[in-house]
Amino acid sequence: QARIDVLDGLHNTEKNLYGQVAKLKAEVGNKLDKMKKLDDLKYDENCSFCMNNVFVKDAIATKASIEEDKKHAQKIVDDLQIIKDKITQLKPSIQEKEDYNKLNQDIHKKSSLKSSIESELHQIATKHLQGVSRLGEVNTKISEYYKQEAVIKENLTINGVFIKKVNENGVFTHVILNKGALTKTYDQNIAIKGLHLIVNGIDKAFSEVYGLRGQLAFFYAKDVRIERFRCLDLTKMQYGIHVCTFEDLIIDDVIIKGEKDGVHLGRGKRFSIKNGVFQTFDDAIALNAHDYATGNPELGWIENGVIENCHDLNAENTVGYFCRILAGAWTDWHEGMEVQQSDAVISNGRLYRVQEKPDGTKYISKTKPTHTAGSQVLDGINWGLVQEDVTYTAGVRNVIFRNIFLEKPRIGLSIHFDNDKYSRSYYPKAPIPLQEQLSFDNVHILHDKPIPFLLIATPVDLVTISNSSIRNNPIKFVSNKAMNDYLKTSINIYGCSFDVNGVFELLQNDVVGKKIYLKTSNNIELKEGFSAKVQVGKGDIHIDSDLHGLQVKK
Repeated sequence: QARIDVLDGLHNTEKNLYGQVAKLKAEVGNKLDKMKKLDDLKYDENCSFCMNNVFVKDAIATKASIEEDKKHAQKIVDDLQIIKDKITQLKPSIQEKEDYNKLNQDIHKKSSLKSSIESELHQIATKHLQGVSRLGEVNTKISEYYKQEAVIKENLTINGVFIKKVNENGVFTHVILNKGALTKTYDQNIAIKGLHLIVNGIDKAFSEVYGLRGQLAFFYAKDVRIERFRCLDLTKMQYGIHVCTFEDLIIDDVIIKGEKDGVHLGRGKRFSIKNGVFQTFDDAIALNAHDYATGNPELGWIENGVIENCHDLNAENTVGYFCRILAGAWTDWHEGMEVQQSDAVISNGRLYRVQEKPDGTKYISKTKPTHTAGSQVLDGINWGLVQEDVTYTAGVRNVIFRNIFLEKPRIGLSIHFDNDKYSRSYYPKAPIPLQEQLSFDNVHILHDKPIPFLLIATPVDLVTISNSSIRNNPIKFVSNKAMNDYLKTSINIYGCSFDVNGVFELLQNDVVGKKIYLKTSNNIELKEGFSAKVQVGKGDIHIDSDLHGLQVKK
């Protein structure tokens, strides 16, 4: 600051000297004009009378003063040069001053931010105290309930509990969330019975756990039983029931209606979903082993389950499927790889995912994610740590669908890959995620729209369809253009009835090089004019069939 003060003083002096120069120029100019007027004046220096003439005296005095002015001007010029030299030496202090001022501004802003944060912390602390107070009230009520529990069991049957979401302290996500979800610690022996949930428009995708978005949500849970659950007003952001990273799950007797998924599962094993009635704009049931980054908190295999006695009711508008069976695969991180929203990588024995906006942006990753918690932005990419156990594939295996009634005119079952701006399930050159042993027994298609009953877009080893009622609804193989080899798929159809009068395209193949073994046996054709055929496309299909019209095609 001292140098800035000196510099300011030098600028003032420089300004003053320039003022003196201007003044001196004006004075000398006036004197030179006067000298021009006196140039014609003649006088004799030896004549005292002439020298005493007022005009002669003025001329001599003016001439002498001009000489003094020249000396003064030279001094000013010399002083001005000295000042300019000093200014040049101190000029870097200007940038230093600007930097100093900017730093002071930053300090002021951060000080204001600090005050704001302290204020927010105070408000949070106040809300915490309020929460503690309310928690005490709840604990008192719980204590009172347990005191009367024996009496209740002996004297009263509880037919249902109604919970209505309300916006008392802001929009929130979960009505029920297990404690271990926050620390990835398994909770066990959870039972929810007779709950009727009214969403009431209170809808928030997720907050406590990234990607966990169920009204009822269980993450890291074992031995979970949900019975007689009702929810008739799901909105756009949240699933009805969301369970991920689980063992031994039973969902029995549910009626779920609304806009989002009814039951949405992430990775887990040993499950049963039965006696369900669904009327959802999106998927009735989602077995999403892979998922959008915002759709499930972890990735892995869903295996060893039964889905039975379920109804997909009709509705005016719809997307999704009765059941989405979603697989995926990813690779090790490597420098220079191109990634997008929801892409997963393995790095340092952990699984990370791109958590960005679903706007189609492609990023080049140059810096390896290695953080051990939360998320971190590297090369403009927000990487979220998802899990610390390493797997490179996700999918569904050993699942039986039984007694399924499909009223809604949409694709009933999709063995699925995503490949859009929200997510691409299969990263190029990743290991192939082969889904396995999927069985569909006693499935009834109750609508007349000629749309696929089963859409297959991933490698799957065996699909069994038995004792089912099929109308004009084919099995269709499609490619998401993510891999070159979709491996061989065997399809076993037996004991089914085909209610089609005329030519029915049982199987359609749009996958180049796809190998399919189709076997049908012990089926019934309900119309005399029925004739089945297959669309081979550019695949390789072997057929062993009891249906009219089918011949071996390769």
